[in-house]
Parts: sequence; C-alpha cells; structure tokens
Amino acid sequence: MESWKSELPFYVIGHRNPDTDAICSAIGHAALLRLTGEPTATAARCGEITQRTAWVLQEAGIESPVLIDDVRTTAGMMCRRKVVKLSPNDTFLIAYHKMLSAGVRAVPVVDESGQVMGILRYLDLLELLVPAETQGIAVRTVLVALKNMAATLNAEIAGAPCPVAEDEENLIILVGASSQDTVEKRLLQAKEEGKIDRFLVICGDRPHVHKLAIEFGVRALLITGGYQIDSALEERAREKNICLLLAKQDTASCTTLIRCSRTVRNVLDSGFITVSSHEPVSVLKKRVSSTTQELFPVVSPDDQHLLGVVSKSDLVDPPRLRLALVDHNEYAQAVRGVEEAEIVEVIDHHRLAGNLVSREPIRYLNEPVGSTSTLVARKFAHRDLTPEPGVSLCLLAGIVSDTLNLTSPTTTDLDREMLAWLASIAGVDAANFTRKFFAIGSLLANGSVDDIVNADRKEFMDEGLKISIAQVEELGMEALAAREAELIQHLTHLVAKEHLDLICLVITDVTEHFSHILAMGNDALLASLPYQRISEHSFSAPGVVSRKKQIFPSVCQAIRVARR
Repeated sequence: MESWKSELPFYVIGHRNPDTDAICSAIGHAALLRLTGEPTATAARCGEITQRTAWVLQEAGIESPVLIDDVRTTAGMMCRRKVVKLSPNDTFLIAYHKMLSAGVRAVPVVDESGQVMGILRYLDLLELLVPAETQGIAVRTVLVALKNMAATLNAEIAGAPCPVAEDEENLIILVGASSQDTVEKRLLQAKEEGKIDRFLVICGDRPHVHKLAIEFGVRALLITGGYQIDSALEERAREKNICLLLAKQDTASCTTLIRCSRTVRNVLDSGFITVSSHEPVSVLKKRVSSTTQELFPVVSPDDQHLLGVVSKSDLVDPPRLRLALVDHNEYAQAVRGVEEAEIVEVIDHHRLAGNLVSREPIRYLNEPVGSTSTLVARKFAHRDLTPEPGVSLCLLAGIVSDTLNLTSPTTTDLDREMLAWLASIAGVDAANFTRKFFAIGSLLANGSVDDIVNADRKEFMDEGLKISIAQVEELGMEALAAREAELIQHLTHLVAKEHLDLICLVITDVTEHFSHILAMGNDALLASLPYQRISEHSFSAPGVVSRKKQIFPSVCQAIRVARR
C-alpha cells in the first residue's frame, strides 16, 4: 500500500473556474514543495485558464498546470503493474510453477495481442488434472497437444513429427502393462470401433507392444523409462504418421504427468470481470462487492490491453491522491472527487466555509491578505529560499490580479512587501506589468457569455441558500451595453439549471474602481442588495472591486435582510 501511495500524484490545485491567483499560487507552492522535500509536487488546475493568465505564463516561460477534472483514485493508478500472467497455450505445469514461485492464487490469462481471455485460479488447475467423469473411457481420455506432452515430459520426439502446440487432440490412453494378448485385443477392439487413430499407448521396454501399437496404427506411442525403439519400427512409425515420444520417467510417472501438459485455455471461464483503468476505486468497490471473483484485470479503455491487476483486498483501504489546496478551502469550489482525496495542506485568504475534513492533522494557512500568492511568496522568504524568476513573475501576477495592483480594499502591508520583493527577482516594474496584464483580452468584447460568466465564478452556501458570484475585470465598460441582454439571459438559465437562489456577475472597471453588477434570482434577495438599482437585474456599485471583502459580505447581509 505504501509503495502505491508514494507513486500516486501529489497535486497542488486551486478552485474551479480558476483565476490568475489560483493558477499562480499553485505554480508557486508546487515549486516550493519540490524544494522542501516533495519532489513529485505538481501544479494542477480544474478549469480552463483565462487569456490574461495564459499571457502571464507565456511571459514567465512556464507551462500551464496539468488539467485535472477528477481526483478520485482510479484502478489504473493503484493497480499492480508487475503482473504474473499466462498465455492460453501454457500448460498446467507452466502455470503451476509460475503461480507457486510468485505466491499468487490467481493470474490473468492474456493472448498474444495483450487482450485478457480470463482469470485462472488454483482451483481451476485441478480441472486440468482430474477428469470430469470417473467412469468408462472418459477416465482415460485427455485433451492434449502431443508437442506440449513432449515438452512436459522433456521427451525426445521420433517417428512422425508432432503437430504444433496449439493443435490439441482427444487422446485415449492405453497403458501397455497387461499381457501381449490383452493389449492386442484392446487395440483390435479400438480398430473395429474406428478409434485406433486416437489411441496413445504407454509402455516401457516391451518391443512386442511397440510393434503392435505401430502396426495397428495408433496416434502416438510413449516409451518410458529411457528405453529406445528399434530403428526399423521407428521408420515404420514415420511411414504410418505415428508420433513417438521417448521419456526417461517410468510409466506411472508419465501417466500422471500427461495431464500436466493440458493447456489452461481448457478451463477458462468467459464470465469474468475486467476493470477500466479510468474507473474510480469507490465505484469499483461497490460494483464487485457481491462477486466471487477475487482478482480483477485492469485494462486500457482504448484497446482493452492488460495494464495490471487489483484484488479485493486492495480495495479495503485504497490509497488516495494527495492534494494541497490553494486559494479556497471548501468542497463546493474544489475539484471533483476531493472528498476521496487526502488533503495535506490548505493555503487560502478567504473565509472559512464548507465541510472540509481530514483524517490526520494538516498544515492550514489562512490569513486576511489580498492574495494567496502573497502567502506562498512569504513561505519562500521564511525559508530563505528565492523563487526562480518565472515563478516570481507568476506570484507577482497573482497579487496584482487579486489586489488590482495594491488598490483593492483587501490589500495589506504584506501584499505590498511581497509584491516589491517578487518584482525585484522577476526584474519587472509592477505598475507597467499591471497595465499590460489588464490590457490583455477583454472578455466583454471578445468572449462568449459562458466565457464571461465562468472565467472566475465561485459558489457559496449561506443560511442554506446557494449563491454564485462571478467577476470579470475590464479596462472600461464600453463593451457592456451590447452584451447585457444576453448575459442576463445566460444568468437566468444558470439559476434554473443549477438551482441557484442568487447569481451575480460583477463587471469591474479596474481603472475607475467601479463595478456594474448583473444579478438574477430570488426577488427578495435582489431587492435587498445594497447597490443602486438601475434596472430589474442591473446594479451600479461605485468603489466596489473586491468580491471577498465587499461583494460577498453585502450578499450575505442581503440574505439576512430578506429573511426578516
């Protein structure tokens, strides 16, 4: 279990619909973790990046964090990749030795293309040794390939050549230990019944039996005890297409070992369960809980090739992906499957909310500063570590974005200190960088309504009500008038689709420190919003720029007013 755990990813990830601070603080904190003992820490995201954030990453020379839409542990993540497996043409003896040496009681059987054909269990091996019927000729009948029999007995092949190993035959065993007359009578009876070409005669140093078997035209003659056959008889056997096997074991041993040369394909059951590598372990546990199958092949969803195996015991306490959450602290804003992950750290600058829980104590940093990137930068400074220039530029962008270059009411002295430190490392002028940053890509002018509403949207629960607040930042409001009607229509759609009590789209002019708010939802809540109402769904909010410190508290207060 611990070896799997160490191989699972460790993601540093922000909230859904990530803004620049969420992306950049993830990049910064992952870099810090790699420097301080977590070499696998990887920056991730659970949403598309905005055009402005993409510009920051380009300027910093840093790749976009990996896109993760689900952090539930999957079968492919935890399966054992070093698998003992068999071919359908492997014999009992090969299967038994492989399973015995590996200490396993079940193995997957895989064909040449990598497709799983079944699961072989120890119990299934018995079916190869023990005949299904214990009366009559069935006891002496064995489905086997002569070439496999020779390999199992390590026997020399003479006479006619044996067919390929895949060509199995239903052979009737006749041990030539009786008197010569008795053996001759049995062979004569077989010939009269038309079965002589299926007979496998087994005997030791009995030349007369050798001759009888060849003259009657049996399928094969197995000579035991290391004895040889007369060269004239061998030539006669070749002429009559009779395979000769010369084994060193005695007759009793050879008779037992013959069934060990049967192939595992004969006992494979088609009714077995395979698992897609993408299937979450939590789903898999429920699906297989009532099955008797103990070992499950994990296959690629693309070509169904075997990737590994998981057993039922592996599913009792499966490993979990490790996460460090940045710029949020509640499940409602987190990546899908967060409840099944192991959260080891949280760095945030928002209110405490939601139902975040952990099995063990975790590192938790939450302070009232303007940006999560500020807190990450200070962690570097406290450890006397200097982030690389590209990482510094990202953290600087996070602070600039969330504090509007230190002009937001959320700004603190720590934000100012860290911004100046990061600017010196990155070699940029913060004011000039801010102008370029906010000049990149106006969503109002160029984005779809979905882009605008979801570029930086967060959901909250307050007083049992479901609230969503989205925010976009613009250099001027010139493009708003032409988009307002379709934006309100889209907000109306989201209220119905997501069962929201209130949704607000805050369009902030970063140069004028002014916000225009479009809102849809409960009429009482709309009436209680403390902003100048321009129309039914449009509000003016001079001086309002911060969702965290100004808009969200005002919405919460409106909820309380509406409920009086």
